Amino acid sequence: MPLRPHLLAACVALGLAACTSVPVAKTAAATQPALTAQTLNSGGVMPAEQARVHFDHAELHFAVDPATQSIDASATLGFTAKSATDTLLLDLDRNLPISTIELGGQPLAAGAWSNPDGRLRIQLPAPLAAGGKVSVTIRYGGKPHVAKKAPWDGGFVWSHTADGQPWVASAVEGEGCDLFWPCIDHPQGEPDLVDTWITVPKTLAAPGNGVLVGITDAGDRHTYHWRAKHPDTYAISINVGPFKLLKADYASRYGNTIPMELWYLPEHAAGAQALFGEFPRMLDFFEQQIGPYPFGDEKMGVVETPHLGMEHQTINAYGNGYPKSEYGFDWLLQHEFSHEWFGNQVTNADWDDMWLHEGFGTYMQPLYGQYLHGDMAYFAMLHTERTALKNKYPIVSGHSQNEHTVYDAEHGPGNDIYYKGSLMLHTLRQLIGDRDFFDSIRRLVYGRPDPKPGNFKPRYASTDDYIAIVDQVTGRRLDWFFDVYLRDAALPRLDEQRDGDTLKLRWVTEHGKPFPMPIEVQVGDTVHTLPMRDDSGQLHVPAGSLLIVDPRSKVLREMPHVEAYQQWMKQQRAARK
Repeated sequence: MPLRPHLLAACVALGLAACTSVPVAKTAAATQPALTAQTLNSGGVMPAEQARVHFDHAELHFAVDPATQSIDASATLGFTAKSATDTLLLDLDRNLPISTIELGGQPLAAGAWSNPDGRLRIQLPAPLAAGGKVSVTIRYGGKPHVAKKAPWDGGFVWSHTADGQPWVASAVEGEGCDLFWPCIDHPQGEPDLVDTWITVPKTLAAPGNGVLVGITDAGDRHTYHWRAKHPDTYAISINVGPFKLLKADYASRYGNTIPMELWYLPEHAAGAQALFGEFPRMLDFFEQQIGPYPFGDEKMGVVETPHLGMEHQTINAYGNGYPKSEYGFDWLLQHEFSHEWFGNQVTNADWDDMWLHEGFGTYMQPLYGQYLHGDMAYFAMLHTERTALKNKYPIVSGHSQNEHTVYDAEHGPGNDIYYKGSLMLHTLRQLIGDRDFFDSIRRLVYGRPDPKPGNFKPRYASTDDYIAIVDQVTGRRLDWFFDVYLRDAALPRLDEQRDGDTLKLRWVTEHGKPFPMPIEVQVGDTVHTLPMRDDSGQLHVPAGSLLIVDPRSKVLREMPHVEAYQQWMKQQRAARK
């Protein structure tokens, strides 16, 4: 992808000077085979063969060899047929050669499967009826694709610590899980359960997703066994290094105890201690503002990585160098941690709905600033986001998309799924009030208004699902609001005209859509609310009176001074080249 969204986007959104010097993975520049178009692509319309099965269980075994930058792997995958099928269709990079495939413990002949372009087609010996179960074991290995600049592009990062020890990580959101394990590379391809075994030299540790089931020894190597429930396909990760571990328990306001873990490099002990000290405060914010930590029976986990970061479920990748922003917290950790709710607990049904991850995830930073320090931090962050909007493409197209199209800064919404999504949520909050706004978020995330540990499971949601939730919670029809902010590229414009002592206001939208957004107007010391029915309103404003339209900055709209600033910044950048 042209831009790693979570990280640079959040970085710019918070206006951090450190954004220009964030650590980038020192990836080996070895020549490697090109990825096929199929492997580069993630998401889109799910093939019928994949839609016919439910992914029950993945047992993934990885022996990681840092010296040769290779893996020796096997995957046993269990499925239940939702409708009759005679084919298993999976995704796996063809550059990881398959040695054998077994079905129900029996080897398949080479002609029964093929993987010419990264889409692994396995012909079943006999049709599988609806409700029938099948288990397939795939043995494969080789050199997984190396990321050139993780996490902006996907693949493995083979790096070294300051004293020369191996330091390895995977980050595959853009290209997908098929870069290193056979999966269904689609947002709705989540397995119910994933067991991961990672074998590494005994001098190294291998933190992973979910709960540590155990560690077994075999000569000079040992194997970490992790178990995770309902993980996002791209959230399964490999992490290897000479890590030290910080551990503690968090007493949740919901009565449960949440294990906290931070796996860090020994030379960064002081920074790690400080970052670990932020964990309880972040947990308290999210549990108070949104609801229970979704994976409290597993862990809140973070691992230091040789790339900037990624929201790997229960083991968030972190490589930000342990700074704190002018707002007093580590923006990267807070942003990635927000995805435990917006991404891992509630997952977009399609990449076209990715603003549900990124818009909500980005809005959590201003909200956290408000939680910590009040309104100044909140509005400062929102204003920085506002100056970054592009408004070139709608953030929701209305049709199935792949990941690259959504994040494409030139031909798609790109970072607007972060900033515009966040600013739209700010406006929605002002329109419907805090009670309904946070109620709508809880229903989106948990599928119910009263989440408690144990009474919810990870779920999928679409843009239309969220709109329906807002309508249900408010008892109003707010299609007009979402149509303009999500499905139009341009922001609504508020035309102002003076006719003597009368101020006339009128909303203008890109495609002439109705937009009855109330607007506040301060005249002198009095704030008036114009309902703007039929998209227009007027107000008596005596000559010489103080006049401020939208004095509390409630409404996201076109603002000429912001566009003028953006143009000036563009000219400054061009002049420096």
